[in-house]
Parts: sequence; structure tokens; C-alpha cells
Amino acid sequence: MPTPSNIIEQLKRDEALMLTPYRDSSKATGFEGKPGKLTIGYGRNLEDEGITREEAVAMLNDDIFAKEKLLLRALPWSGNLLNTPDAPRFWVLVNMAFNMGIEGLLKFHRMLSAMEAKNWEAAAQEMLNSDWVNEVGDRARRLAEQMRTGEWQ
Repeated sequence: MPTPSNIIEQLKRDEALMLTPYRDSSKATGFEGKPGKLTIGYGRNLEDEGITREEAVAMLNDDIFAKEKLLLRALPWSGNLLNTPDAPRFWVLVNMAFNMGIEGLLKFHRMLSAMEAKNWEAAAQEMLNSDWVNEVGDRARRLAEQMRTGEWQ
């Protein structure tokens, strides 16, 4: 299945393009209290040298596909959202997994339960009630709105 242009544009906006490595200060304390990670491209952690814009786009596409596969394996019910009007809600999960890893996303038990029940309002509220919203701010609010409405933000 081709990657929707919306998730690519959304992750480009939320992760920002960096062509040389930097310590991601937004992850300096993160959920686990670990030090910032060396990051490159569109939010990709890397302990190496700079990359080209084309490499960053290729890495982004590869990373989206990898997160999609992990999500479908970890949350089999989430595949029911694809190819439906609820597809933008699936891509919220991809965006969140991109930001905090699949392990971090899977800690959102109440949000995921609400999603599985297709209670979009409750799922969005759980996103906004989390500590994560304080870490990523507007990103969390946009994704919660996308979850609530099913419309790309």
C-alpha cells in the first residue's frame, strides 16, 4: 500500500529536517528520563555523519513503512482502520510511534482501548490527558484533533 502524502507531510512538519546529527533536546528527558539521542534527517536517531535531502526522504519512507508493520503486528485491530474513512486515525498511531517508539505508544492503554472500541472522542481525550502532550505540545493537540475528527490536520 502506498504511503499517504498526508503522513509524510505531517511527519516532515513535526520532526523537522536536519541534515547533520544533533542531540534531540525534546528527548533529553523523554518518557524514560534518558539523555538526548543523536538524530538526523526527519527525526531519525543516528550515531553517524550527515545525509542528503534525498536520503532523508528515503529514510522517512522506510521508517514509516517499518512503523506501519510494527503497529499492524502489535495492534492487529488497527489494520481495520486502513482503506476506510478512519485511515487518518491509523496514521495518528504511526506518527506517535515515530515520535516515541512503538514501546512508548503501547503504554497508552486507555487511548488504544478507546480506539479499538472506535470511541474517537475518548481516544483523543486520553492523548490530551497524557504527559506526552506537555512534551510535544501542538503536535499532540493536532493529532488528538485528527483522532477525534478522522480528518488530516
